[in-house]
Amino acid sequence: MSKIMMNNNISPLDPTAATPFYRQIYDRFRGAITSGLLKPGDRIPSARALTKELGLARGTIDAAYALLAAEGYIQARGQAGTVVTPGLKLRPIAGALPQPGSNLPQAGFRADSILPFQMGLPALDKFPRKIWARLGARCIRAMQPSDMAHPAVYGLPALRAEIAAYLQVSRGINCSPAQVFVTSGYRHTIELISQALLKAGDRVWLEDPGYPPTRELLGHMHIVAVSVPVDRDGISVAEGIKAAPRARAAIVTPGHQSPLGVSLSLPRRLALLDWATQNKAWIIEDDYDSEYRYISRPLPALKSLDRDGRVLYSGTFSKVLFPGIRLAYLVVPQMQVERFEQIAQIFTGGSPQLTQAIVTAFITEGHFARHIQRMRKLYAERREAATAGLQNVLGQYVRFDELPGGMHLILRLQDQRSDRQLAARMREAGLYGEALSQWTMGGDGASALLLGFTNIDSRITAENLGKRILKLI
Repeated sequence: MSKIMMNNNISPLDPTAATPFYRQIYDRFRGAITSGLLKPGDRIPSARALTKELGLARGTIDAAYALLAAEGYIQARGQAGTVVTPGLKLRPIAGALPQPGSNLPQAGFRADSILPFQMGLPALDKFPRKIWARLGARCIRAMQPSDMAHPAVYGLPALRAEIAAYLQVSRGINCSPAQVFVTSGYRHTIELISQALLKAGDRVWLEDPGYPPTRELLGHMHIVAVSVPVDRDGISVAEGIKAAPRARAAIVTPGHQSPLGVSLSLPRRLALLDWATQNKAWIIEDDYDSEYRYISRPLPALKSLDRDGRVLYSGTFSKVLFPGIRLAYLVVPQMQVERFEQIAQIFTGGSPQLTQAIVTAFITEGHFARHIQRMRKLYAERREAATAGLQNVLGQYVRFDELPGGMHLILRLQDQRSDRQLAARMREAGLYGEALSQWTMGGDGASALLLGFTNIDSRITAENLGKRILKLI
């Protein structure tokens, strides 16, 4: 019954209505079934349970259920309970609730899909699910009543310590566990930073092209996004100073610029740090997929060069483990720890402690490091296979950018073809593609496709998918 009771589109029982209670209950269930909110085979509450929940006479509930059963909507299964009739096929009635996902956006990231060339998805077919399940079962067995209370809003202490140790070794970041705040994802991280350090009307440098959700987040918080161009050396600090010298912050992806894949050069890193120090501005380093670099070792984090406490470092488990885990982390300067603790107490509910415990065990036992090593090798192979397969089919229509790392390819379209139109046609055909022009603040950037390759398992697969794209060009 929770699916129905919690849905705001279905009103509670109305004692003043001319329609009797049994009919209101009937209408409620019928609407949920015909709209797809309740699906064939779903179990519904027993008459006894519903009687207690609604505080009505048992005969009222029985009358509603009898009518639903007579019309074929539900079936009684004895001790197995009452279920929506298996195999039931109905056309939605007028005014029925919309099907979940029926109004999916035609552009942007789709968190509920796994499509060929899907951006931001690791190789889910190679995730060590058996190890994860074993660790999960062990964590559940070890769970105590204290573990079932509200989670710590800063993150599980053991996980914070493991993240601090990992960053020290892998990214050259010297931080204490107290500086690490566990969040539910990149958006939560940016929101936390904005609540702690920024205010409405502040100006913030954004890379152009750059990650579209960042612009949307800042816009909702009434923070002014300042477009700063990116070239082969990364964000142009000189252009940023020219456009907004007194900006309060800069959000950058220095290790692997999103989406162009370039790395921020050392002179510009130093210039960016110098600007932030002189203007008491903040640098937000989004190090979203630095683990995956194929031509050399991962570059040190910009945070490792920070001597004045101006850099906030943002990382995520989504690209290394899987997006559904909804765990990320933020490293704040030592002088800002107390401020972030205060803000977290107000705005953060904490991430599920069980999930954090499983991740902690995954790291502690060495699975995390081994998984990264395996994925780095696998992605290098899949990138080569995807590039070769697509090049063989689409070579005369596209030009491939050479990227040192990351999880996606950039295909530059020839002959002034529209990347937005092609991306839209790909979605209609069950493929995924991001239009590079939609990542620019003016919307008029170069025409190119962004294609994820991490779930493309062979050159043959890439060629077959390339043939499907060719039909759309």
